Amino acid sequence: MKKYNKNIQYLINIFNPPLTMRILSVNLLLLLTACPGAARKPAPDGRIPPGQNVIADFPNLYYSHIPELNRHNWTLTLTGAVKDTVVLDWSAFSRLDTVTVVSDFHCVTGWSRLDNRWTGVRLRDVIRLASPLESARFITFAAADGYTTFLPIEACTGDRDLLAFRWEGHDLETENGGPVRVIVPSKYGYKSAKWLTEMRFTSGPETGTWESKGYSNTADPWKNDRYRSKNDTIIHHR
Repeated sequence: MKKYNKNIQYLINIFNPPLTMRILSVNLLLLLTACPGAARKPAPDGRIPPGQNVIADFPNLYYSHIPELNRHNWTLTLTGAVKDTVVLDWSAFSRLDTVTVVSDFHCVTGWSRLDNRWTGVRLRDVIRLASPLESARFITFAAADGYTTFLPIEACTGDRDLLAFRWEGHDLETENGGPVRVIVPSKYGYKSAKWLTEMRFTSGPETGTWESKGYSNTADPWKNDRYRSKNDTIIHHR
């Protein structure tokens, strides 16, 4: 999958099209190249959001590059509107309570993979560890490659919302976001940041990488909520 990711990013960076063309070109290139061996599967009735197709593979897509990150050099910083900044290395993170959950993954580009088995730490447990201040309403998830996205805190506290480090019984490969990535199955996949290194608690939303380029702030697959409407407000709290 790596060469297809590079092809997509190379073409977009070279031609640097306007926002509308960037969105269309990403979707078209993914349709043509991202999943050449991915067999499509029948969609169970009522289980698939509008505009999605079920596939068997898990395409490894990313925004810019794959960082050199592993369990030895990885840390997670919990900062912002919190009582005290907390920094977890792998040893400290791995001592937190872990769970294995099964959830579906819906990519904004139109594919869905069902029944993914993730192992990790529930996001609500990490949020509790951070001791957010009363003013904290949002979390910005920052990745080692420079990618960012945000969610309201209340959108991250479900039983299946994780900081995942295993997928299908195996440690997360680097291409798939390892050592630790966000998984929030109720949102499109761009809200589930790979290579997570920072959770920043804020009073207002910090517009993320794809949100600033026209993708939806709320990213609800069941509402086909892919792109930001003209009425959406872009707010930068940094």
